[in-house]
Amino acid sequence: MKVLFYLGKVKVNESGVGKACVHQQRCLDLVGIPYTTNPKDDYDVVHINTVFPDALVMIKRAKAKGKKVVMHAHSTQEDFRNSFKFSNKAAPAFKQWLKYYYNQGDIIVTPTLYSKKLIEEYGIKKEIIPISNGIDLQFFKPTKEGANRFRQKYNFSKNDKIIMAVGLYIERKGILEFLELAKRMPEYKFIWFGHTDPILIPSKINAAIQNKPSNVYFPGYVSSDELKDAYSGADIYIFPTKEETEGIVLLEALAMKINTIISDIPIYDDWLTDGFNVYKAKNVDEFEDKIKKIINGKLPSVVDQGYKVAASRDIHKISEKLKKVYEKVLKEDFVKN
Repeated sequence: MKVLFYLGKVKVNESGVGKACVHQQRCLDLVGIPYTTNPKDDYDVVHINTVFPDALVMIKRAKAKGKKVVMHAHSTQEDFRNSFKFSNKAAPAFKQWLKYYYNQGDIIVTPTLYSKKLIEEYGIKKEIIPISNGIDLQFFKPTKEGANRFRQKYNFSKNDKIIMAVGLYIERKGILEFLELAKRMPEYKFIWFGHTDPILIPSKINAAIQNKPSNVYFPGYVSSDELKDAYSGADIYIFPTKEETEGIVLLEALAMKINTIISDIPIYDDWLTDGFNVYKAKNVDEFEDKIKKIINGKLPSVVDQGYKVAASRDIHKISEKLKKVYEKVLKEDFVKN
């Protein structure tokens, strides 16, 4: 068995999908399955992670050669809304595209039961298997050295209270709420890691970023090593997202045992519990209240329980599940023939 990871336009590590591709390749390394990223190489299964038209061309070519297609469903109409310019107007058409596109796979993998439910509601008939994107617990470990590097790099003192977030510069990720929280709490430092092509950013998001409070920092895209340092050195990680199919950065934060506050949205209902393994907030007021209570020691730490959630999605466990998907799709081909 050999797997082709078709990356297309994906910029590895600069997006959630890019990180997912890296995780999948790491999974195959762990279970000893050879893979390639070169479409000209020989392969048995092509694993698709993007929704761009160039990937559809790849799928058609693969099927013409009798190859099997594993479609990884990271995108939904719901998380496409409130993202880039004109995304809301394009969302209904995007849903129709996804319905057609995902049906081109022989089998579909999606990160959570929640995203599986959404995709099923589109009327897609192919088998859909929920498998977490996973987290590499051997890499994501907090260190004092990393914490010191982070604070030194950004000139934060040991007494500064730092609230961090990670994501694209899009409304869905909660960047406006992040900026509002910084405005309300000038006594704290707020740092947002991530990057988005300015051409794609809606004007109101651009304006908000340009007029950010002085206690807000936008370093842009940083390496995984630098991000790990930030998780080690910040006081609280917040995830004010309005919609997700999982959230790899959330798994990173849980693995790093940083105090974590997330949006109280349906995707997290069945695996994250407010006050037990994370804290949840319904709005800016609740984020502000819980940030202050954590900083002032009025809420107990739940990082150990949060770590258990990350551990349940350790990449070693995910690799076995992914292996079974490839074996299943190839076995079904054998049975049919």
